[in-house]
Amino acid sequence: MTANEGETGHSHADGELCEAGKSLYITALRTGRIARSEAAATPCLFDLALLHPDPDDAQWLRPVPPTTALTQLIHPIEREIQERRRRTVALTDALEPFMAFTAQNSTVPQGITVLEGLNRINTTLDQVTADCTEELLTVQPGSGRQPHVLEKALRRVEPLIERGVRMRTLYQHTARHHPATLAYMEAVAPAGVEVRTLEEIIERLIIIDRKVAFIPASSDRLSALELRHKGIVDYLVGVFEQFWLHGIPWEEPISYGPVVDGITGVQRSIAKLLVEGHVDEAIARRLGMNVRTCRAHIAKLGSSLGSGSRAQLGYLIARSGILEQDAESIPVSR
Repeated sequence: MTANEGETGHSHADGELCEAGKSLYITALRTGRIARSEAAATPCLFDLALLHPDPDDAQWLRPVPPTTALTQLIHPIEREIQERRRRTVALTDALEPFMAFTAQNSTVPQGITVLEGLNRINTTLDQVTADCTEELLTVQPGSGRQPHVLEKALRRVEPLIERGVRMRTLYQHTARHHPATLAYMEAVAPAGVEVRTLEEIIERLIIIDRKVAFIPASSDRLSALELRHKGIVDYLVGVFEQFWLHGIPWEEPISYGPVVDGITGVQRSIAKLLVEGHVDEAIARRLGMNVRTCRAHIAKLGSSLGSGSRAQLGYLIARSGILEQDAESIPVSR
């Protein structure tokens, strides 16, 4: 049920008059009064204080002149605007003496703002993204974002789609199997949002109009950096473009290479990271999978190579030559 909707079906937004209300108000202005029973079906006339009881007869209502009604309605709004302006001036006067001081003595580089807490991060991100006019670049690591996060992201980008903003996003290959991400892609792909995937990508990155960038400032993502330094933003744009160059378009199938001696392409990727000395958690994070899935692949890898221990596994990987096979069999991504 929408605003001002009752059993009579009377429905419209606050501060508006329905057609019946407009007609009845004109009649009241023309005749000087109307019966109370006639106005029962148009509560909007009372909401806007356009009618008042006839002092001589309670069964009748008299119209309030439109100029008088308008003054009564906008007076509290004007008072609120004046109060907000007064508050703005007061805040400016209170903080202005410190601006010159911080500009000369701040230890935080100009163009870098630390955002603490998810609420402030999301609020700032919403504000900056709403002003995007040309291009939005994002890197989203992991196997896929939670459904409620993707719903918020969809609401955030819908106005950009309407304005014709170019949007490019990098996911990891594992996001191709994530139901919520698949649903998100069904919503945005027809609008021209470009998506590519890679096996490994950097941490989360958002760049707006090549002027502002956001990156995590902590591993738990409860703090972030808002970057407006041109040199830093340009560098991050270059990093994005390098990853984009090697990404595989969402609509194209991916290949992890052939299964060699029972070892899949994903398991060869894990083997490479194991040989480099990465722990399970780091491998899972880099490949966009959960730790349990990663360990299951490691167990299958060990079984295929006949490893009896984790220490022996690294030796057997190097001896087996599977990493060399992987390099020879998998073409370089575009």
